[in-house]
Amino acid sequence: MADKDDVKEGKEFYVDVPAKNEPFYLKGSGSLDWGMQNRLARIFNPKSGRTVMLAFDHGYFQGPTTGLERIDVNIRPLAEHADVLMCTRGALRTSIPASNTKAIVLRCSAGQSILTELSNEAINVEIEDAIRLNACAMAAQVYIGAEYEHKSIMNVSKLIDTGLRYGIPTLAVTGVGAEMKRDMRYFLLATRIAAEIGAHYVKSYYFEPGFENVVAACPVPIVIAGGKKLPELEALEMAYNACQAGAAGVDMGRNIFQSDCPTGMIQAVNAVVHENETPKQAIKIYEHVKNEIAKN
Repeated sequence: MADKDDVKEGKEFYVDVPAKNEPFYLKGSGSLDWGMQNRLARIFNPKSGRTVMLAFDHGYFQGPTTGLERIDVNIRPLAEHADVLMCTRGALRTSIPASNTKAIVLRCSAGQSILTELSNEAINVEIEDAIRLNACAMAAQVYIGAEYEHKSIMNVSKLIDTGLRYGIPTLAVTGVGAEMKRDMRYFLLATRIAAEIGAHYVKSYYFEPGFENVVAACPVPIVIAGGKKLPELEALEMAYNACQAGAAGVDMGRNIFQSDCPTGMIQAVNAVVHENETPKQAIKIYEHVKNEIAKN
C-alpha cells in the first residue's frame, strides 16, 4: 500500500506531447485484444515481424521419427535458438524444462496415425490445459479437399472460438494430402479459408510460381512449413525465398533436427529469417558451427 504521508501533487503532464496509440505491427491483428496481441508478439519478433518456429510435433501421428527418438536429447539443446516451440502437450511436459521461456504453440489436434486417413482428426486438448501450459497459440490442421475436410475446418473453428474467450490465438495448419497438387490455386483456397474462419495465422507450404499471390490474398500472416528433408543450402534458399515473397517466417522441423548439424542449421535459419541474410551467407554459419562442434 502506498504511504499516505508526504503525498506530492502531480505537476508534469506533458501537455505538449500528443498521446498516441501505437498500431500493432502484425498483419491482420490490429483489432485484437491486448492479451492476444501480446501472445502473438512472443511468437513474432517485434523487430523483424517474423518467427522461427521449431516444429517437433510429428510424433503425434508418426511416432519416433528420425531425429525425434529422444526429444530431451535432440530438441532441448535447440530451444534457445528458436522463437517458438511447436509441440504436443506430452512432449512439453515430459521433455522440455519449465524454465524454458520460449513461446509455446500447442498441437491440439489428434486422432489418427500414418496407418489411417490423416484428415480424420479431432480436437484432443481442452482450453483449460492450453492455459495451464501457458500456450501462446493453439494449432490444428485444416485438410481442404480431403475426405474429412468439414470435420477439420470445424476443429479449427472450435479452437478459434474457445481461444478468443481466453485470449489465445489459433494457428491453422494446411494439411496437404498425397493426391493434392501443391500449387497456387490450392493454397489460395486453403489459406484464405483458414483466415476467413478466423485463424490468427496460417502455416502453409512454399511453392513457385505464385507464392507471393497467396501471401497477398491471405489477410493474416503465413509461415511456411519446412516439409521433407532437403540439403541444407536448399532449405535455406526455400526459407529466404519465402520470406522475400512475404512469409512471416518458418515452422521448420525435419530440415533442422534431421540435419547433420541441427544447432548450426537453426542458427543459419535465424539469420535468413530475422536478418535477411542470403542463403550463401547463412550456410557459412551452419558450416562454422559444424566445424566447431567437430573440433570438440
